[in-house]
Amino acid sequence: MSSPSEQLDTYLVEAPEQAMVLLNPLRAEILAHLIVPASAAELGRTMSQTPQRINYHLKALEKVGLVRRIGTRQVRNLVEVLYQAIARTFVLAESLGLHPETTQKLKDQGSLSHMITTAERIKKDALQLMEQSDQAEVIPSATLHTQITLASAEQRSAFVEEYVQLVQQLAAKYQSEEPSADPSSSANEAYNVMLAVYPQPKQGGA
Repeated sequence: MSSPSEQLDTYLVEAPEQAMVLLNPLRAEILAHLIVPASAAELGRTMSQTPQRINYHLKALEKVGLVRRIGTRQVRNLVEVLYQAIARTFVLAESLGLHPETTQKLKDQGSLSHMITTAERIKKDALQLMEQSDQAEVIPSATLHTQITLASAEQRSAFVEEYVQLVQQLAAKYQSEEPSADPSSSANEAYNVMLAVYPQPKQGGA
């Protein structure tokens, strides 16, 4: 049994009640944010939701054991309860026997939640790098944005799989085996590479 402070790297969702709780996309997003401890009020500010609504979904996640209380903290004259996800990543078990459409919906929602977390990380990193740039430090970076029409879910999966393989090959080709003797050299820097594939959001009421 894990101690209250331990967090698993991966948790296999085998209980149907846990899987059904995750059908709500807001709950999947809450889990993505709770890699680090947070209160309902803090999550509400981050996700632009009321603390009451966040607290409602936290209770549902706690009831099926996907989040747990790990402590409290004093904020002004209030005591906030801190919650944390029991794992950093959640994987659906094949034994659940869910309808394929339901399984795909859960996977898609998990991907969207991860994309939100990734976007926030990029924003945070970019702000820190901009501060370094303000200090006359040269910050090499690059961004790429493109659109591609994928005719089916099968084509989307094939595209992502091939893209990942190509990036892995490219990373292996340029990965530095030994650090530069000069500690200030850019050769010692690690670069983040991220991929997001998602449909173009509909505009207005379309």
